[in-house]
Amino acid sequence: MEELNELIRACATELPEDVGKALEKALDDEEGSSADVLATIIDNIKVAGEKSKPMCQDTGTPIFYITTPPEANRGHIKGLLLSALRQATESVPLRPNAVDPITQLNSGDNTGIGFPVFNFSEWGENTSKVELMLKGGGSENITRIYSLPDEALEAGRDIEGITKCVLDAVHKAQGNGCPPYIIGVGIGGLADETLKLSKKQLMRRLDDENDNTELSKLEHHLLKEINELGIGPMGMGGKTTALSVKAGKQHRHPASFFVGVSFMCWACRRKSVEVNL
Repeated sequence: MEELNELIRACATELPEDVGKALEKALDDEEGSSADVLATIIDNIKVAGEKSKPMCQDTGTPIFYITTPPEANRGHIKGLLLSALRQATESVPLRPNAVDPITQLNSGDNTGIGFPVFNFSEWGENTSKVELMLKGGGSENITRIYSLPDEALEAGRDIEGITKCVLDAVHKAQGNGCPPYIIGVGIGGLADETLKLSKKQLMRRLDDENDNTELSKLEHHLLKEINELGIGPMGMGGKTTALSVKAGKQHRHPASFFVGVSFMCWACRRKSVEVNL
């Protein structure tokens, strides 16, 4: 379907408007080499949009969040998305990123076992909503998961402990994931579900407000603390290490308390479309 082809093209080549505004605002706050880095990033985004070319050579791992009517055929939808992804690999072009970990062979078309990632859910509408995140390898490599309590961090099972985990993750990441970052925090659930929750936060607009008062306070506090670390754009130092922090929670087992921290680089590639599938 043409709508799906366009979704992938636009996601790879056009930065979301809210992220662009945040980068422009950050540029006003920086100076010296940090400002130069941000100015180059903003210029790169402009050229990518004008030429309809990927804004980064790493076009990432495609992660789809698909919301469908209950009667939708998920196998059919997967087939449509895989076909669109193969076409986009040639036409955009996307860099082929699907590599077999045993043979080290690249599939050449961005499809393979577990690649791309599909997340399905249902709603009561007649149309399907397809959201896409292109998740770069650099920002994925600095993902962290913590199990509280953590003696090394002196972190307990509370808001303060969660805060220590996130600050530790950012401190360890430094500039390795191409900041300014957008940071997703998942709290609770099984270990793998905690990381999934942290990634899903990266789909939120930067200017939204968390419905949960305590999580909203945590997001604002973490952003302030992170930007006082001085890591700055691309690790060059400065006031803008992160553009936003987004946090979500889910119930946990009494024996477990996981905190997942996911990072998105400045190339925050996310788009969505509603279609009849």
